[in-house]
Amino acid sequence: MAVMGGLIMVIAIANSGSHHVADAGYTSGAYPTTSSSDYSTTTTTSSDTSTTTATSSRDSTGTRETSTGSSRETSASRAPSGPQAQHKLADNPLWLDPDVGLPNQPCNLSRWASNPSASSAFFESARPCLDSVWQQVMSYTKLPFRIPTVKYPSGKNWSSPCGDASGGAVAAFYCSQNETLYMPYEGLQADQYGNKPGVYLAVFAHEYAHHVQALSGVMEAYWDARYDAGVDSSEGLEMSRRNELSAQCLSGTFLGSTVGRGGSVDQAMYRDAWGSQDRGDHNGGPRDHGTDAHAISWWQHGAQKNRMAQCNTWAANSSDVS
Repeated sequence: MAVMGGLIMVIAIANSGSHHVADAGYTSGAYPTTSSSDYSTTTTTSSDTSTTTATSSRDSTGTRETSTGSSRETSASRAPSGPQAQHKLADNPLWLDPDVGLPNQPCNLSRWASNPSASSAFFESARPCLDSVWQQVMSYTKLPFRIPTVKYPSGKNWSSPCGDASGGAVAAFYCSQNETLYMPYEGLQADQYGNKPGVYLAVFAHEYAHHVQALSGVMEAYWDARYDAGVDSSEGLEMSRRNELSAQCLSGTFLGSTVGRGGSVDQAMYRDAWGSQDRGDHNGGPRDHGTDAHAISWWQHGAQKNRMAQCNTWAANSSDVS
């Protein structure tokens, strides 16, 4: 393990521009809908003043962007001083030290209940845990860290800088435009999963992983490379799968780092998360998230290995991100 000024770093495991990053399989239907189009990873955004469009797709880091009003500037790239985001993928500093992972720390959580008030309290109690461990990793790897905002929109109609929800349940997603995790209760599939808080904690950790990708510079580098390759080309969709599966891996890392450490994350919660990661490409959608088998295996890989380098999907073979 690596020691950082009194902090023992466990040897552990893994959208920028104005991109919407929501997560596949985290809604009750095949696609979350907004008016006549689907609010999901296909959301196209630029800046606060430019146009935003949404087209049919999935909800996760596989956000699909068009060239209209595209802006490459992010809040991470605008940081005035201190550590800076690195516009790199496989060689990003986040992945380079094989001995760095999330510290094994307890996380004390509010009790989950399947209603909007209790669910938002649950995520608010989880946020300091994620803030703490990720701040330590980002500091050690000399990357910037900022605590994200978390919002809990309700109902069928609401707005974000990355798109507008209208007339349908919207899955959890991350918007790098305002560094905000959106956790709408209606999109959590509580009617399907019921009283299984580990499932929802894994979703939250996945969205937080997108924030880490944005801060590190991985997400911006990903979008530039995907844009150049062709957003919906086979190469572009493979890049989307790499980005999404890396977030899966990093979600597993968090659950694996905190389970059995004296806090609220016990083996039952961990097992619920472990068994709910079949969130790959379904129902004829674009191949932007990966197969169920890979969504499961990358999450479990992160949970077992707890090392940043192990979540570097950008260095993986294409067959491992199909």
